[in-house]
Amino acid sequence: MSHRFCADLSREQHDPLAGSAAHAERNLLISWPRAKWTRNLRHAHDMPDSLIQTLDAIAADGRRINLIHRREQADDSHQIFLMPERRRFVVPREALEAFLAAWESGSPLTAWEGEPVNHDLLLCCTHGKKDKCCAKYGYQTYKQLAQVVAAHGLPFDVWESSHLGGCRLAASIILLSPVRKYGRITPQQALFFLQAEARGRRFLPGYRGDSRLEPAQQCAQLAALAFLERRYSQANLTLQDDTGDEHRRCILWRWEQDGAHGRLQTVCETTTMLRVDMCSDLDDGPSESFVWHTTEVSPA
Repeated sequence: MSHRFCADLSREQHDPLAGSAAHAERNLLISWPRAKWTRNLRHAHDMPDSLIQTLDAIAADGRRINLIHRREQADDSHQIFLMPERRRFVVPREALEAFLAAWESGSPLTAWEGEPVNHDLLLCCTHGKKDKCCAKYGYQTYKQLAQVVAAHGLPFDVWESSHLGGCRLAASIILLSPVRKYGRITPQQALFFLQAEARGRRFLPGYRGDSRLEPAQQCAQLAALAFLERRYSQANLTLQDDTGDEHRRCILWRWEQDGAHGRLQTVCETTTMLRVDMCSDLDDGPSESFVWHTTEVSPA
C-alpha cells in the first residue's frame, strides 16, 4: 500500500473512534525505561526471565500490565501503580519480584507504599517498537500534554506508555481510573482536551467511549453526548435498554444534569470497511471490519 502510516490511512477513511474503547478495568503499571521495551507491552530486554514469567501469569489472571516511562524517573527504581485501587509504590529493581510476590499473596506492602494517587493518570502510547505511528504521533502529543499540565497546574499525572490498543488511532491516550480512552489527540488539541477532562467533561472530538460498554453502546453513548453537548454538556448518561441484533441496535439512555432530565433513543447500525489495524499490516493490505455508526438520535 502507498501509505507509510496506518494512522494516516485510518484518518482519511473516517474510521470511527467510537466503539474502540475496550480496555481492562484492573491495571498494573510499572515504570521502565522506554529504550528497553520490547514489542510486547509488558516486557523489557533487561528483565530477568523469572520476572517476565511472573508478569505473564498476572496478566493471564486478568490484570492488564503496561510499562510506563518519563525521563526523570530513575532507571534502577520503579514506580508501580495499581488501578482502580489508586495505589502507588516505589520499588528498587532488586526488590521487584519480592514486591509482586507479596502483593499476590496479600502480604503487607507497607515497605514500598508511596504517596497517594490524588490525580488521574494520563497515559499516552509512545510504543514505537509496537507501531511506528505511536512513535511519530504519540510522542509529539505526550510532550505537549506534559507541558500543558505543568504550565496550567492541571490535575493529571502524565506518563508515556506501552501499547494501549488502537495503533491506527494514534495518538492513543487513556485516563485511569475509571477508564476513559481517546484517539487521534493532536498536540494542538492538548489544552482543550485537558481542560475538558479537568471539568469532568468528555472531549468529544477524540472520545472513544466507555470501556465498560459494548462497541454499539459506545457508539450510541458518543452520539447521545454530542446531541446534549450544547445545553447539557455535563449530563450523566445511564443505559436503560438495548434491543436489536448484531447489525442494528436501538439503545435507550436516561440523562440528567442539575435537576433537568430526559431520555434519548439512539439507533446504531453496522457498515463494512476495509482497514489496517497497524503499520505492520500495510504490506499485507486491508482486511474487512464491521464498524458501528449512529443513524438516529431523538428524544424518547
